[in-house]
Amino acid sequence: MADIQLIHGDCMEYMATLKDKAFDLAICDPPYGIGDFSNKTENKKRNVTRGKFGGTYKWNNSIPPIEYFTELRRVSKERIIWGANYYNSFESGGAIVWYKHTKHPNYSDCEIASYSKGVRVSFVSLEWYSLNRCEETIHPCQKPVALYDWILRNYAKPGQRILDTHLGSGSSAIAAYYFGCDFVGCEIDADYFNAAKERFERETRQVAMF
Repeated sequence: MADIQLIHGDCMEYMATLKDKAFDLAICDPPYGIGDFSNKTENKKRNVTRGKFGGTYKWNNSIPPIEYFTELRRVSKERIIWGANYYNSFESGGAIVWYKHTKHPNYSDCEIASYSKGVRVSFVSLEWYSLNRCEETIHPCQKPVALYDWILRNYAKPGQRILDTHLGSGSSAIAAYYFGCDFVGCEIDADYFNAAKERFERETRQVAMF
């Protein structure tokens, strides 16, 4: 059974407690520094139930400092970092390009994650359900569990240790649970942490009964 740890706290403080290369793979989605993009682009689509926060998301407008990337490199053997189309997180030429099937003209068709090992570039086509479907989301940058499942199947092995420094909606934790990886996810915001924890418990409860 996978060991899943969800931590409410600052990822920098957590990483400071770790030995070098403590994790096989870090899969991270830090803030992009673009703020409330849906309002900036005048996106008035409201067919997505916001649920936890009464229709209003909280946005982190900052980009992680260089110290974050330095520490992340220290504690992980390999890294996949989303947001490469907004800031340079590349260590080599490796990348993942996610085609989101967006239908809004002001949204990017794809998102790019840097990959620290080699120059392999992979393409994955999965619908961005938080924009295109009527279902609850708990985080403005929520990504589908299926995307993290695809990443794990292509870049990890069952039993490895996975780190997510910005847990957000908890999609990465759910995927790691089903894939069979040991996982640690950090989330500094109390509301998002509690919502992600509730979502993880709800999504995995049925499997835990057997």
